[in-house]
Amino acid sequence: MATYRPNVAAILRKPKSGKILIAERISNKGSWQFPQGGVDKGEDLIGALFREVEEEIGVGPDKYKITAARTAYRYKFPRGHLKKKQFCGQVQTYFLCDYYGKKNAIDLDAHVREFSQYKWIKPENFPLKGVPKFKRPVFKRVFKDFFGVELKMPRKKKGKS
Repeated sequence: MATYRPNVAAILRKPKSGKILIAERISNKGSWQFPQGGVDKGEDLIGALFREVEEEIGVGPDKYKITAARTAYRYKFPRGHLKKKQFCGQVQTYFLCDYYGKKNAIDLDAHVREFSQYKWIKPENFPLKGVPKFKRPVFKRVFKDFFGVELKMPRKKKGKS
């Protein structure tokens, strides 16, 4: 029977500016997300968070502090796709973390490179357009829950007549 894969995501925030770190998927230009990944068997959520952040952006837990966590964000993979032949989707726990590291502490090549680049943005400027459609409701809820921000898709520009 297919189940939901446990997953964690880190929203790293600069406390002074309120800007958050997003990273562009190396395999999908224009698709931005947070450092995130699956929880391994026998691993707790915080252990998974620390491991994923270190693997994906090279930042150890001494460079950030967890300030909030919310769970039960859930999505299904499209067209009945199963991940690892057993997971029909993911159930995510998001952690808001104040980041205290220096700019050079972020290393996208710390492990297997997953991101082409990263940047710091205000939450209201998150580019929802690049998020796969099946994940957008989760991103909308996360931004509403953590920042009180209503993410919307950009309007299409009308052609000139």
